[in-house]
Amino acid sequence: MKTLVSAALGLGLLASAAQAHAVLERKQAAPGVSYRGVVQIMHGCNGKPTTRVSVTIPEGLIGAKPMPKPGWTLATTRGPYAKTYATHHGTASEGVTAITWSGGSLPDDQVDEFTFLAQVAGTFEPGATVYVPVQQDCAEGSHSWSEIPKAGQDAHDLKAAAPSFRIVQVAQAGGAPAAATPAASTVKAGDLTIETPWLRATPNGAKVAGGYVRITNTGSVPDTLTGATVPFAKSSDIHSMSMEGSVMKMAPVSGGLTIKPGETVELKPGGYHLMFEDLTGAPKAGEAIAGTLTFQRAGAVPVTFTVAPIGAGAPGGQHQH
Repeated sequence: MKTLVSAALGLGLLASAAQAHAVLERKQAAPGVSYRGVVQIMHGCNGKPTTRVSVTIPEGLIGAKPMPKPGWTLATTRGPYAKTYATHHGTASEGVTAITWSGGSLPDDQVDEFTFLAQVAGTFEPGATVYVPVQQDCAEGSHSWSEIPKAGQDAHDLKAAAPSFRIVQVAQAGGAPAAATPAASTVKAGDLTIETPWLRATPNGAKVAGGYVRITNTGSVPDTLTGATVPFAKSSDIHSMSMEGSVMKMAPVSGGLTIKPGETVELKPGGYHLMFEDLTGAPKAGEAIAGTLTFQRAGAVPVTFTVAPIGAGAPGGQHQH
């Protein structure tokens, strides 16, 4: 367990798509619930197509089951777990430890997904990071995305970091996330200082929610905010809002929002903001919700969004007219 899982209470240890060929689409999971592991293969080996993908199931992911892919042959390896785990159907002391898809051909200029389902052991603590090594073989050459950072080491310093996801607080009944352990409102991620991430509460049944944050780049090179995640939203975009005469217009920001060296960019009501879409739950005022902000250079950075009341113009809850 210790070789595959490390505590990550501070800055992100998640490899981003910009830095790796193999990544996990879902960056968070809660103890004791099901996790849908979607391994995304971003490109091949020096221009050659991918013909085989093998995923090692780490200790603590129980009862893993692969999803078949048309045109690919599926194989699994079973073995004993290091301990016996409680599951939804009793206990388990062994299960699938590796899944391999082979015989297909994924061209270098295309992207595809290889999916498995597993239960996350209830023994994981919120804040831990789980690493899922991936072996990618091509018509010529291969990549082994299996490096796991040592204590105190940043995964972004590794050349072939294993894909990973973060353990967060289990959700409450009804889909609303439980309040996370209070976290500092300021997070450092390399040269970036991330201050006061927050959301507006939404009424039940709402399909979108707004997110806001202040980001300062203290380094000498630019970085770009490309997206964000929260457990109750299926997707997100960065939007701009502006006035043209008496008409307010909103539009997605193509390519992300760049923070130049020495610059501070604030996402706030009436301007740039995060738009979380296809909601499966409603954030409630007073909650603290674990999420991520994703950057081209800094990667996926864990943050905690506080939730202000509906219509608030600031994280403290002042109403915006």
